[in-house]
Amino acid sequence: MGDVRLRGQTGVPAERRGSYPFIDFRLLNNTTHSGEIGTKKKVKRLLSFQRYFHASRLLRGIIPQAPLHLLDEDYLGQARHMLSKVGMWDFDIFLFDRLTNGNSLVTLLCHLFNTHGLIHHFKLDMVTLHRFLVMVQEDYHSQNPYHNAVHAADVTQAMHCYLKEPKLASSLTPLDIMLGLLAAAAHDVDHPGVNQPFLIKTNHHLANLYQNTSVLENHHWRSTIGMLRESRLLAHLPEEMTQDIEQQLGSLILATDINRQNEFLTRLKTHLHNKDLRLEDVRDRHFMLQIALKCADICNPCRIWEMSKQWSERVCEEFYRQGDLEQKFELEISPLCNQQKDSIPSIQIGFMTYIVEPLFREWARFTGNSALSESMLRHLSHNKAQWKSLLPKQHRSGGGGAEHAGRGTENEEQPGTKGDAP
Repeated sequence: MGDVRLRGQTGVPAERRGSYPFIDFRLLNNTTHSGEIGTKKKVKRLLSFQRYFHASRLLRGIIPQAPLHLLDEDYLGQARHMLSKVGMWDFDIFLFDRLTNGNSLVTLLCHLFNTHGLIHHFKLDMVTLHRFLVMVQEDYHSQNPYHNAVHAADVTQAMHCYLKEPKLASSLTPLDIMLGLLAAAAHDVDHPGVNQPFLIKTNHHLANLYQNTSVLENHHWRSTIGMLRESRLLAHLPEEMTQDIEQQLGSLILATDINRQNEFLTRLKTHLHNKDLRLEDVRDRHFMLQIALKCADICNPCRIWEMSKQWSERVCEEFYRQGDLEQKFELEISPLCNQQKDSIPSIQIGFMTYIVEPLFREWARFTGNSALSESMLRHLSHNKAQWKSLLPKQHRSGGGGAEHAGRGTENEEQPGTKGDAP
């Protein structure tokens, strides 16, 4: 497809939805007919909207006039119960997604916008907000094992937890909170399931458009702007304010580029060493929002083992799919994408060692070793030990596989960070 773009009054280019790369996934899933997929998707959308309409009313305390099916009532009751604990680190996003019939991102954001008072503060229209969130959710590719709407919901829930950290919460404005939640929800929108090097070596139009620099991150940002303008969610706000929101969303989403990891980590270490972070300063607050989003994006290894393991398997499956595509088209297989050589344990150990641990140690320093930070570091240590126990025997002593995986993440987009993070 061509690059169809919008340009608003603010002058910031915005991409229309649907400009994602053409990837031949028939190699990976050739048992289902496309017409079948379309029909099922239409039916699912209809059923999802009907259930979601009831869910949104119930979550706002409005009793529906017509009784719901008993099973739906049970699911919605469980979903409401889960939302009462949305600030807990052991929140099970996979269960929540099932209970909301695949609408975890929309349901979660509607709840959090209401909880934080953003709907009232910014005078947002609920119908318009819902329309925008549905656009965002549906622009994620459900066929991606990792970069899908459930990952976006997981990152958003983590971001909510970080925004509640006392060191940060006391200084945040409603605008900061809205920016943090929106950036988390849309940070990987329209992700094609392959990384930046793949787009560059296949000469994809997005790589050319963004001159091989933060290609996916720029696309996620511009796509988000396109949806904001199309939905007119912020149309009632002053133009100067909407322009600022669009720019700050871009700054947050672009910060998730894994290739900028050292840049942000070095800056954070310097601030903490000098003790010169002033959260009453809008620039320092924005920087910490960038760090919080980066942490949320790669927090999977800091979750409880059962959830962390599932995310790890999903991200590696996405890596392996890319490797299969590269092999099919006779391209060099990217690091971490060769299922025959790159094992899940070695990829995860390298990712934790070289990417996750350094960032979360500094985040713990910033929070003053809060209860949440200490809990995340404990999970991280436990999960790393678990993966070490699952390493192929030949790698346990030398650690060669893990070292390779860690070095690979420095140059490749990883599904957990913002390029992608395992």
